[in-house]
Amino acid sequence: MLTRDRILDAAGKVMREQGLARATTKQIAAAAGFSEATLYKHFSSKTELFVAVLNERVPGEFGMLLAQLAGRAGTGDVAATLRGVAHGAIDFYTYSFPMAASLFSEPQLLAAHRDALRQRGAGPQNVPLAVAAYLAAERDRGRIRPDADPEAAASLLIGACLQYAFLGHFTEPRDPGSAERYVTTIVANLVSGIAGPVEDR
Repeated sequence: MLTRDRILDAAGKVMREQGLARATTKQIAAAAGFSEATLYKHFSSKTELFVAVLNERVPGEFGMLLAQLAGRAGTGDVAATLRGVAHGAIDFYTYSFPMAASLFSEPQLLAAHRDALRQRGAGPQNVPLAVAAYLAAERDRGRIRPDADPEAAASLLIGACLQYAFLGHFTEPRDPGSAERYVTTIVANLVSGIAGPVEDR
């Protein structure tokens, strides 16, 4: 396994166990079996490492799905595409919550982290923005209603996924089919509000 991959694996483990605020690059390097100097040859900061973990270690490659989303406009079924996004979002938020939650208890660290994400063009706002751009493209193609609001629809979908993932850390373990039923229901309700006549889809 490449050095960078070992560091990413260790970072994901340490950040989920310690939280992003408490995890240190020294701990991560030690968990990977390297010196801190070796870590900094591959990542310039803990924020860069965190972004890499989210992009490359979250189950389902959610970042890649979002990057390719705009190109899927006009192809396939809108509801099926949104179900794929919803499943990816739930996995993404479920995985990342334990890492990011500790930031909110450290206002200065949160501000620094937010600034670092902004400089990289990264951040949680990119998720609904990508979905909204996809829905706007579908609207332009006449596959959803011309009066549909892409930003509102994206916020409803991603907000529902965020809530499901968040509550999952506080409730009893869900049965294996719970996420599938939830996604099917929220997407069906969303699409019923934004879709045009069947022949237009």
